[in-house]
Amino acid sequence: MIEISANNISKKYGRKRVLNGISFLHQTTVLGIAGANGSGKSTLLKIISGLLKPTSGKIQWEIFEDTLQPKAIIPYIGFSAPYVQLYEELTVEENLRFLVELQKNSSIEDINDLLHRFEIKKLQNSLYGNLSTGQQQRVKLASAVIKKPSILIMDEPGSNLDQKGKSLIKNLVQTFRDSKKMVIIASNQQDELDLCDKTIDLNNFK
Repeated sequence: MIEISANNISKKYGRKRVLNGISFLHQTTVLGIAGANGSGKSTLLKIISGLLKPTSGKIQWEIFEDTLQPKAIIPYIGFSAPYVQLYEELTVEENLRFLVELQKNSSIEDINDLLHRFEIKKLQNSLYGNLSTGQQQRVKLASAVIKKPSILIMDEPGSNLDQKGKSLIKNLVQTFRDSKKMVIIASNQQDELDLCDKTIDLNNFK
């Protein structure tokens, strides 16, 4: 079982309060984080991923009967977001190979599977920086799952994707659900929130 507990999470940037007293408990399955633009969705994702410290409050993870603080959960997480960029001067395959070399749970053989799964095989020798935003999004999704994470966190996953690309996200979410792994999706798009088993609306915490 995978469980995340958020206790009274708040975040301020200077005098501006972005998050105010966010608390929730969620086990495995698919969690949605909704809210208008500027409501703090991305900030909350960074906090629960261990990439950003809250101003106050606490995040605690339980995974496979181990209790972990946010920093310790990072190796278990795959993260995809519009603001997470890959190396523009490398090809698609070179970017994925670089990530494989950093991971313990992936291998070179996994790359070909991901190229097919996200329908980017024909782009493998193209420079990442030369791709369209939709093509880059597919590569970002592939890079998020290359280490076979137990927790997949996606910020606006359907950004710049056509309907076929959005179907890939739906299939990806279902694969994690079937494997009893956790997915967290931050979005203000109803079709993406419909993929979730439970949704937290940040507009209710203002």
